[in-house]
Amino acid sequence: MRQGIEDGFLAPYRVHRVITTADAAGWRPNRDELDRYGRPIPDDEYQTKDFERAVALRARTRAIARHLTDFLKGSDRFAKTIVFCVDQEHAAEMREELINFNSDLVKLYPNYVCRVTSDEGAIGLGHLADFQDIDEPTPTILTTSQMLTTGVDAETVKNVVLARVVGSRSEFKQIIGRGTRLRVDYGKEFFNIIDFTGTATQHFADPDFDGEPAHIEQITIDEQGEVRAQEAVSEQDETPEHDVTIEPGMLDAEITSEGSDEPRKFYVDGGTVEIIGHLVYDLDAAGKKLQVVRYTEYSARTVRSLYPNRAELQAAWAKPDTRAEVLHELAERQISFDELASASGQTDADPFDLLCHLAWNAPLLTRRQRAEQARKRTHDQFERHGDTAREILDLLLERYVERGIIQFSHLSELLKVQPFDRFGSPSEIANRHFGSVPVMRDAIIQLQTALYQ
Repeated sequence: MRQGIEDGFLAPYRVHRVITTADAAGWRPNRDELDRYGRPIPDDEYQTKDFERAVALRARTRAIARHLTDFLKGSDRFAKTIVFCVDQEHAAEMREELINFNSDLVKLYPNYVCRVTSDEGAIGLGHLADFQDIDEPTPTILTTSQMLTTGVDAETVKNVVLARVVGSRSEFKQIIGRGTRLRVDYGKEFFNIIDFTGTATQHFADPDFDGEPAHIEQITIDEQGEVRAQEAVSEQDETPEHDVTIEPGMLDAEITSEGSDEPRKFYVDGGTVEIIGHLVYDLDAAGKKLQVVRYTEYSARTVRSLYPNRAELQAAWAKPDTRAEVLHELAERQISFDELASASGQTDADPFDLLCHLAWNAPLLTRRQRAEQARKRTHDQFERHGDTAREILDLLLERYVERGIIQFSHLSELLKVQPFDRFGSPSEIANRHFGSVPVMRDAIIQLQTALYQ
């Protein structure tokens, strides 16, 4: 695979290590806590290796599904994706959560998310055939456990998602091999490995797999998200601490709880699990080794590779048409502003300022500060509009303060909801209060430009 990537025949990859609160700090039941079936949960400290085997945390499955949905929304919601789960039951619950978070697309495409395990039989094989068809948009996301580990040739798979521990290095290679086909003509030049368990990324220490091993730091985080311990993972660490007893190649039916008199695991439907960390493993400048970079560092490096200096980014960002191109380029590289703001602790910063601060150490402005500056800059030019039109423009600035500039990409939808709907439909707002659609459009473009002067 390494040689195939270097020679340009196989798709290179980027690895995302995503950490939930449950995986970082472990999970322990409350005193006398009962599971879904009224059974007392044994008091123990449950870790990643135990999830969906000894204890099923629905909140953790939901957090993974939400993060994956946001990841796709930030890049390509029709990127073919395979989610490897612990067993058939876990794959079913993952599918259900993904359907909930993608309900808008599921209404249009009922098979947007499908489970393909041995239980589905011929129906599952039909879903798999459609998934493999490069001209069929759906199914887009498949949830599975063991069935798709080997022997599945899906050329346009862009995301391989690990929601289960992969203890075997050979199985790990087989799993990520699902994404290595290169199809530039279909927009697939690389693929993502999204790892929610942590053990899979340790396998990159295999020199036969990826050349000389990358220096990887394993970080232990406490319940508050603070770093407690930091250690290097070397190539001698052959067996992950979280290794499991299930051997690769076992049939789905062999690891499901069906057919037993009592469920083999406890089911916890309550509680809260959140995503608290996102590390990116990326190829170095020479394209030879994987290196670990913080999400903020990865984003800063990406911005600098696209725009040599702050002035060029500002010129492209200020205008709606060219800003759309910037957003598209960043989304293709999996840069999410919500995630970036959370990772950097700058939730009130404008996305443009945040990018410039990370890339070139530029001063940070809050969205409120930018809005106040824009009000001063546009005061004279907006005086020619009536009172209602100026009120609408002021409300747009307030929505920018609350939600950021991205909302302007969907202006027609924005004007249909509160508080703008009280002024009429978008066309009524334009004609009644601005005089025409072009006049309203120009005024809103001027407003956006003023935000970034």
